[in-house]
Amino acid sequence: MTASPGASASIPSPADKALAWMHTARFLTTAPKLEFLPPHEHPEIAFVGRSNAGKSTCINTLTQQKRLAFASKTPGRTQSINLFSLGKQGITDAVLADLPGYGYAAVPKQDKLRWQQVMANYLVSRANLRGVVLLCDPRHGLTDLDEILLEVIRPRVEQGLKFLVLLTKADKLNRSEATKALSIARLQTAGGEVKLFSALKRQGVSETALQLWEWTHPETP
Repeated sequence: MTASPGASASIPSPADKALAWMHTARFLTTAPKLEFLPPHEHPEIAFVGRSNAGKSTCINTLTQQKRLAFASKTPGRTQSINLFSLGKQGITDAVLADLPGYGYAAVPKQDKLRWQQVMANYLVSRANLRGVVLLCDPRHGLTDLDEILLEVIRPRVEQGLKFLVLLTKADKLNRSEATKALSIARLQTAGGEVKLFSALKRQGVSETALQLWEWTHPETP
């Protein structure tokens, strides 16, 4: 039997499947302290970054939901770890963790120190953490706090933890600036994986969704 000329066009690509999977994201829980996070058996992906790096926008864009991740009107005021379930037909097969933004000047010093410790403990000890996505505004580059975070997770990366830097707001860069930002970020992460990402122009969205799918479903071709 001969297939119709347009039949192949209806077959979704791996990236389309990954985006459909990301769209299943739903709120699971919020935890003000590490000990309040529920244990679970699913692979977990953490999103981290400075308060103004566009983390909430990135998560909302990847999941195609407008207000899944809440961006506080006052940067740095979101003080909890938020978990989101992923999985079709309501069956969880992975979890996204939205960690509080760090580095905002108006946050009291004791709060900064407390959250730096909470994040460090999470990144070092969360047993089912499979990957970390670091959001960075390429106009400012990786900061000292980003470098500290890289050092915290380096031992786990060497043991197989997946790691990706997303250079957000890439639409604000011209081509030469984007190329330079990629080169600098790769040097700062010692050759780590870096992608340009723009919620406005949807640059890097499909590629990132597919990568997160592959991180959490390594057995799926």
